[in-house]
Amino acid sequence: MKLQKLSILSFKNISQAELEFSSGINCFTGSNGAGKTNLIDSIHYLSMCKSSLSVTDTQSLRHGADFFMLQGDYSSDGGRHESVTCSFKHSGGKKVKRNGKEYEKLSDHIGVVPVVLVSPADVFLVNEAADERRRWLNAFISQLDKHYLAILIRYNNVLAQRNRLLKQLSESGGGNELMEILDDQLIMLGTSINRTRADYIERLRPLTAEYYSFIAEDREQVEITYRSELNDRLFEEILKSNRQKDLVCQFTTSGIHRDDIVMKIGGFPLKKYGSQGQQKSFLIALKLAQHRIIAEQTGEQPLLLLDDLFDKLDVNRLERLIALTGKGDFGQIFISDCNRSRLISVFDACGVKYSLFDIEDGDVTVTQKAEEA
Repeated sequence: MKLQKLSILSFKNISQAELEFSSGINCFTGSNGAGKTNLIDSIHYLSMCKSSLSVTDTQSLRHGADFFMLQGDYSSDGGRHESVTCSFKHSGGKKVKRNGKEYEKLSDHIGVVPVVLVSPADVFLVNEAADERRRWLNAFISQLDKHYLAILIRYNNVLAQRNRLLKQLSESGGGNELMEILDDQLIMLGTSINRTRADYIERLRPLTAEYYSFIAEDREQVEITYRSELNDRLFEEILKSNRQKDLVCQFTTSGIHRDDIVMKIGGFPLKKYGSQGQQKSFLIALKLAQHRIIAEQTGEQPLLLLDDLFDKLDVNRLERLIALTGKGDFGQIFISDCNRSRLISVFDACGVKYSLFDIEDGDVTVTQKAEEA
């Protein structure tokens, strides 16, 4: 998939921009706060119908504006043309259109324009609670499997109903036939989600190790595994054995909504034993593995977004990453960094062609255009 043209109106600090991109590497440079991440985020928004940052649509509005609009014109690897428009108004909410036709459900758009993002916020995947890792895994699989996304939405709805019922029963006492019905639904949906997640983690495992070894030139072995109660016991048994505990706590204490991804380096937890450079290299390797799986499964190279590329990476690792991704195997790439001369030096050292965009106070200027083959 290639993003040929991008139009931005009143998105964050970008008042207006009309940009055309090369099919290879596109670099955004500028000082901190200039708008580099906002530009990367606009591309992510067009793929996922939301910001990659922890902000609401209202917070994505340019100060003083009543609406924002994003439009991307794409060409698929198979020659298909796609035009995607995302808009948000205070009064009218969010609308997403594909080739002029508005979606009834935003979830129907997920996967049409596949994307993989690497950003400083990825450190949450290592350092924060399990829900961050589940959120990433769910978003990854949802780009590939519409059925998974539908089941996940149903599971969360049933889970919410069960939690409400647990609260009611703990206050009133006694049993309830509705609980048995909800449990049957959770078991069916949760077991399916568990199997799908476990399958994708197993596919990610060898690829992540391969890319980490190349980027880091590190002798330490890395691994990723899927932790779930359902790996060892049937979901039906788990729910039954925890029923009284659930009633006391007034929420469902077990299930796939509590699963986790375990990341290790040298056999030890990455969070405790990995340096910042090792953690960053691991996360980049994980995202490159994600990119490869999407490309192989769909036949479309996802857009690869590398925000604040130099964060926690030394020059040697960065040059190896550029050498790896600059060969063309990862399709179209968008990179941001605050140090223009450093970025140019690394790309020139690697002999990689690139387009360069300078950003200042939300204004974007093309300063170098890569020659297309």
